[in-house]
Amino acid sequence: MFKHFTCKLVSLLLAILILTAALVGCGSQGSGQKATGQAPAGQAAANRTIVDMAGRHITVPVEIKKVFATSPVGTILVYTLAPEKLAGWNYELNEVEKKFILPEYQKLPNLGGWYAKNTANIEEILRIHPEVILSMGYMDNTARSQADQIQEQLKIPVVMVDGELTKLDQAYEFLGDLLGEKQRAKELAAYCRDTINEAAAKVKAMPADRKVRVYYAEGPTGLQTDPASSQHTQVLDFVGGINVAAIPPQRGPGGMGMSSVSLEQVLSWDPDVILSWNVAQGGAYEIILKDPKWQNLRAVKSHRVYQVPHGPFNWFDRPPSVNRIIGVKWLANLLYPDVFNYDLVATVKDFYARFYHYNLSDQEADTLLAGARGK
Repeated sequence: MFKHFTCKLVSLLLAILILTAALVGCGSQGSGQKATGQAPAGQAAANRTIVDMAGRHITVPVEIKKVFATSPVGTILVYTLAPEKLAGWNYELNEVEKKFILPEYQKLPNLGGWYAKNTANIEEILRIHPEVILSMGYMDNTARSQADQIQEQLKIPVVMVDGELTKLDQAYEFLGDLLGEKQRAKELAAYCRDTINEAAAKVKAMPADRKVRVYYAEGPTGLQTDPASSQHTQVLDFVGGINVAAIPPQRGPGGMGMSSVSLEQVLSWDPDVILSWNVAQGGAYEIILKDPKWQNLRAVKSHRVYQVPHGPFNWFDRPPSVNRIIGVKWLANLLYPDVFNYDLVATVKDFYARFYHYNLSDQEADTLLAGARGK
């Protein structure tokens, strides 16, 4: 009888211990979730804390299905990496741009943005409610302050991504981790890194007296430009072209730049080559070729006036995003064809397939390059 009673007592004590352990475990799990944002064992965590490319600590969802960017610089990067996660564009796409954008993404809403002028459609952004907003471009205090303000206003995490031309590989790898697209990001990052490294090495070995003097003709009259060191002429600087525009840098509102100059200044600089906005952008390419006032320039006399290819995005600038990577190859080949001896049509077709999800025909590649190739 005593033995039977002892067995019952041991069983009762064991049951109490098991129940107590379970209760303590539940209590500990609950306090841990509140403090760290981690979900109970067996369930996926809802959020995680990351450090963005500006060094800011941001809490973001683990699974991100929709992303919006404050400007076209970030929007283009998202489209090239994971178009299905793009929440909307920053402006109305024109027909030239739509031609090279997959049909299912042409109809994404125009949500505006925070660049140049503040055109963001707050109500529509909140209705769509992307899990994160990207601010891609400068990493300075002004950009940080703007990102913080947008985050406070919309209550949506704003993640900063470095838009520097030579850091696009890092931008892809960062975004690939953020969006769960690591493998594709790795491939696109490698393309950017290889392009930049090859150009840098070849330009470094180039004698100074071989470098070509270039004027970048912006706007409808060709009499706006940006100097060396401007974000908007980084491609020219990077491939070893000499920017003749001896004017102070002007970042301008939203980093827009574009300083007005006179034709007399351009005549005094007398560049070897003129790069103009494309006709499709409303550029001055045809004016420069035909207007008698421009005819005394060395570049015009020697038939070295070129329009920057455009579609879906400008290869040189505006917006200064990953579209500049094909611009590096194009412009390096244009200025120094014996050093950068690319099969340009094949190179362009490869880039469009990799980054824009679009298979160009040879004819389409030739059309893009119309007025943009040397003899």
